[in-house]
Amino acid sequence: MLVLAIDTATKIGSVALYDDKIGVIGEINLYVKVNHSNVIMDAVDSLFKLSGLNIKDVDRIAVTIGPGSFTGIRIGTAIAKGLAYSLKKPIVGVNELDVLAHMGENREDIIVPLIDARKERVYFSKYRYVDSILLREEEYKDGELRDVLEELKGKKVTFIGDGAIVNEKLINEILEKDYNIYSKANSIPRAGVAAQISLHLPEDNLYTLEPLYVNKSQAEREKEEREKRK
Repeated sequence: MLVLAIDTATKIGSVALYDDKIGVIGEINLYVKVNHSNVIMDAVDSLFKLSGLNIKDVDRIAVTIGPGSFTGIRIGTAIAKGLAYSLKKPIVGVNELDVLAHMGENREDIIVPLIDARKERVYFSKYRYVDSILLREEEYKDGELRDVLEELKGKKVTFIGDGAIVNEKLINEILEKDYNIYSKANSIPRAGVAAQISLHLPEDNLYTLEPLYVNKSQAEREKEEREKRK
């Protein structure tokens, strides 16, 4: 089975072709300064050109549905759904935190992927390997990183994701020891990993698949605040 995966949930735009027998055939990762819509389809076209494959060879479309950048998630989901519709191929939504967690292969530690939500807020969850199987131990959440770190004191933890890179000073201040942080190069979410995960997930309904934001957008929060003051 050949999977085309698209990940636009963070500032890194990533596209990949993954074969269930071969593994990653090709992957392109780009830091996107402005808008994912300006580069993702060009990256997809380049991926097929370089791999020598045709988009009609694809059997499944995988897309990360969040959490992360509200705009990026909407763009990636729209592109993936458009491709799935035109190609008449199944689509699978993959959680971005799951992608990061599968990249953190420290089998002894609690694995905590952190996606930066700015001002010391993060999207996060907690994972652990049990009998070589990665299990998520709680819901996908957003919250203050300080609160997350206080709960992790005294535990061996591996952090991965841009939320850990940006807030490394705060992590060290609160935990001091017994933690690891993946490097910048190893903390970017990869579409190849999303593709691999998608092979073990059921197909989604093309028409009902929606982004997973976890929290409300700033515009929504400001609107609620205005309504409360009335």
